[in-house]
Amino acid sequence: MVSRIGAVIAALTITASTLVSSQQVQADPAPLLPDLRQAPIGCPGGFAGDPSTCRDWDVCLVRDASEPRGRCMHNGGRAGAVRLRFTTAVDNVGDGPLLLHAHRATKSVETMKVRQAIQSGVDGSIARTYEEARRTTRSSAYYEPAPTHEHWHLLHFEYFQLRTPGGDVVVTDRKNGFCIGDRYRVPDDLPHRPAGDGTPAGQLARHLDGHMCGHHDPSAVDTMFGISVGSGDDYRKEVDFQWLDLTRVRSGVYDVVNVANSDRALLEKSYDNNASSIAISVQWPDGATTPPSRIDTAPQVRLIRSCPGRDRCAETLN
Repeated sequence: MVSRIGAVIAALTITASTLVSSQQVQADPAPLLPDLRQAPIGCPGGFAGDPSTCRDWDVCLVRDASEPRGRCMHNGGRAGAVRLRFTTAVDNVGDGPLLLHAHRATKSVETMKVRQAIQSGVDGSIARTYEEARRTTRSSAYYEPAPTHEHWHLLHFEYFQLRTPGGDVVVTDRKNGFCIGDRYRVPDDLPHRPAGDGTPAGQLARHLDGHMCGHHDPSAVDTMFGISVGSGDDYRKEVDFQWLDLTRVRSGVYDVVNVANSDRALLEKSYDNNASSIAISVQWPDGATTPPSRIDTAPQVRLIRSCPGRDRCAETLN
């Protein structure tokens, strides 16, 4: 049976005149680069309003702290963990698509190596295979077998943390992989947004629309990840590990920080917009400074302000 990944790659076949050779990539005077923009934390993908009004976040008490998702408790009782859940999203507002080809030599190798394909500014061509994509990266991909995933994940694409106003890390997320595809349209006016035509960018956009990253195909030796110009990828607050653990966090003011492509493993037009943050206030019941030994009630968490494009939000608060 032909795998989905094989079908996707086959569908991306374009004429020989549009293939990208290593010589073309090296000699391209104006490559069309992606630009990853970390969207405001707690806002739905494609949101264009005031980020301080976004409410795609909540505080969730769960009974079992080992559950990656966990059902929020609403009927009282002792909680095993307190989680701040929030939606995150990454937009591509650049000139070219973010396109990553992943490959492993055999099925016995657990992870895939990843190369980035850069769209040519000369003829608009885009490398359609791992072999044609000449830019190596430090990134890798693995197959996540959990029942709610069962697809390939790009490792360490982004991270989120809870930090003090001074920048000290208090809590780090437990999420490590992402399936990257086109999930929504961004409202920006972008000249290189692909049209619904037969151009390489248009063909790629059709295949990235709702892309599932080799769903149910653990034996694949090739897969891809990407975001078209003018599209974005979001993870809703109900998704596995889409939270930070507040169980042992003291009352106070903190930053929730979300950063994409933090190690700059992926080539972009700009790295200035890869982070966003929100300042929050955490207050345990009865004015307590520290969390109680038995947690029956969630702390009050208040959004103070949102700082898109910045990794510090609370540092100037009195």
